[in-house]
Amino acid sequence: MIEIVKVETKRQLKAFINFPFTLYSDNPYWVPPLISDEKFTLDESKNPAFDYCEAEKWLAYKDGKLVGRIMGIVNHSFIEKWGKKYARFGWVDFIDDYEVSKALFDTVENWAREKGLEGVHGPLGFCDLDKEGMLVEGFEEMGTFITIYNHPYYMKHVEAYGYVKDAEWIEIDITIPDKEVLAKISALAEKAKEKYGLSVVPLKKSKDCIPYIPEIFDLINKGYEHLYGVVPITEKQIETYAKQYFSYVNTDYISIIKGPDGKLAGFGIIMPSLSHAIKKSKGRLLPFGFIRVLRAIKKNDTLDLYLVAIRPELRSKGVPYVMLDELTRNAIKNGVVRAIASPELETNHAVQSMWRNYKTRIHRRRRCYLKLLNGNAATEMEQKTE
Repeated sequence: MIEIVKVETKRQLKAFINFPFTLYSDNPYWVPPLISDEKFTLDESKNPAFDYCEAEKWLAYKDGKLVGRIMGIVNHSFIEKWGKKYARFGWVDFIDDYEVSKALFDTVENWAREKGLEGVHGPLGFCDLDKEGMLVEGFEEMGTFITIYNHPYYMKHVEAYGYVKDAEWIEIDITIPDKEVLAKISALAEKAKEKYGLSVVPLKKSKDCIPYIPEIFDLINKGYEHLYGVVPITEKQIETYAKQYFSYVNTDYISIIKGPDGKLAGFGIIMPSLSHAIKKSKGRLLPFGFIRVLRAIKKNDTLDLYLVAIRPELRSKGVPYVMLDELTRNAIKNGVVRAIASPELETNHAVQSMWRNYKTRIHRRRRCYLKLLNGNAATEMEQKTE
């Protein structure tokens, strides 16, 4: 018999956060989250996303043993912007037992119905800067700190309950180019600077980024607004993410490009891979985890691409070349051999074209699933193919 318990106590929340550490204890590819980040994100009193979201968390027990978890989220900004009355599911993990997974998804679906909603989609977070997308390909590739890893059986379970593909992201493994290719990129970058009046902002310390943070997040809101499920980032969230992304960055891997008008033309934020450091530390910064993280930031042969955005009217004006020239030069200088792009919608050809001068391979795919609770309407993906 499966017992579903709503998370209401600190002890239950701890069990909710820690369950994946047990489920993936023997998996060499799973990268744990930082436990401190999870506590912050799930805390209604701290996470500013709760200004426009509501959520519930549940645990599944079988014969008294914890065997699964799931969270339901209602993002009211999403409903208002996109006109779709959907709940989200996220933070979902379960053993390979259909009785367990069905009980979890039934719970979220019933919760959504009670709120008068018409569908459930996910896995998604509170906003687009949270982890999203169920892994459907690339299970034998090391995960990244900013993405979801899950067992291959997950997709079989959700599809068995009527969930269908609504969006898909790809992740690209990029090989740092040789000098010949870099020379080509550099030539294109110099031509763009001269023709369009672009310039690179010199950054020596992380605090040099602070004056540009408002423009950076304004550009994120404008540049990402058309992407799947995206809602505007609020002022409170900007303050939170500014600390998260800029407090411990390596300025070799931040590129800020200004246009001829002195305004932000584009930016790229890259981090040395934290996967091995955080995995070895089991998601904890203390007592020695923070030392491993600092070492990974200072010396690393692999980069994770976090955020890239370009002012819409300057996308065809050479901004990507200027950005890539600077970041690639610094990567080579620091002994980097590869970079992992953050998830990109498979239809986002503009971003994918940035890597046409690089040797690449698609090494992971992840999917957002949708189930319409009335079972009558077509999904977005089906509508696009009709």
